[in-house]
Amino acid sequence: MLEKCVDLRSDTVTKPTPEMRRALAEAEVGDDVFGDDPTVRRLESRVAEILGKEAALFVPSGTMANEVAVAAHTERGDEIILEGRSHIFLFEGGGPALLSGVQVYPLPGDRGLPTIDAVKSAIRPDNCHFPVSRLLVLENTHNRAGGVVLPLEAQNKLCRFAHENNLKTHLDGARIWNAAAASGIPEKQWAESFDSVAVCLSKGLGAPIGSLVAGGREFIRKAHHYRKRFGGGMRQAGILAAAGLYAVDHHRKRLTEDHRRALKLATSLAPLAGISVDPSRTETNMVMLQISNDAPPADVWIEKLKEEGLLIIAMGERAIRLVTHLDIDDEGIERAVTAFTRVAGGFAS
Repeated sequence: MLEKCVDLRSDTVTKPTPEMRRALAEAEVGDDVFGDDPTVRRLESRVAEILGKEAALFVPSGTMANEVAVAAHTERGDEIILEGRSHIFLFEGGGPALLSGVQVYPLPGDRGLPTIDAVKSAIRPDNCHFPVSRLLVLENTHNRAGGVVLPLEAQNKLCRFAHENNLKTHLDGARIWNAAAASGIPEKQWAESFDSVAVCLSKGLGAPIGSLVAGGREFIRKAHHYRKRFGGGMRQAGILAAAGLYAVDHHRKRLTEDHRRALKLATSLAPLAGISVDPSRTETNMVMLQISNDAPPADVWIEKLKEEGLLIIAMGERAIRLVTHLDIDDEGIERAVTAFTRVAGGFAS
């Protein structure tokens, strides 16, 4: 059943391409916990080069990449500052508190970006009554804001302000590849202002598993310890790293196709009754729909659309997210529009 559906739930649902499967099968491997896996080493060097960092560390997931970075930058009892809809705050199971013993100071943001004044107000005075403000985290592209690309100069100004106030900076760049593809600005420039960057291979790039965290050599040395403590040491991980290498070298440029299809989808759905979408806010591969108050809630749309062969997820009682990806072609977009048209028409009749 699922194989026949158009799956717009996430860009994590992709299957490896035949070429990627070949790279997996032919990977040269070793024991990565001993530092002996040559394919992992090549992937780490390649991603560090792309991001303009001294070193990188291969980990199983984006959550682990972020949590390893938080742990390596902080001490127990510290505080990290981030935007209130960020992935680390909403979707990592309370990891900063559980794994690193730090608390989180969430800030409001404009499309995922807090203001300098908001960050300034969150920095704690040097007083024994308060935790130490240690780390500023940004997310680019920003998931809950609809896959938007944070403006480069505004992002960099925040990082400069953070460093001037003795904060380290971390970028949750799970979809930094999309930011680079949409803007034409290389990943290295997006990463330049940050002390560390997390990137994901299993979202837009279409690898089956894996993320990396990149930064200075001393930071990565500490991160390596936390990867082990968090259970992220893998053995013949070159099989997985080979897929990541293939994705990094062959799937970054094609992300503009996902963006084009997302914009086509948003534009086609905009006239339908019961939902609203602003195509001008569809910057990358995500389309965010708001459901009107006189229409059924998101869970009803999800069930009806599933009957039409379309898989989607809710982002609240009256919000839906659609994500284009490697396995969605132009025909898939047309099928999605047809499904929405039928369901919206049925609700309006």
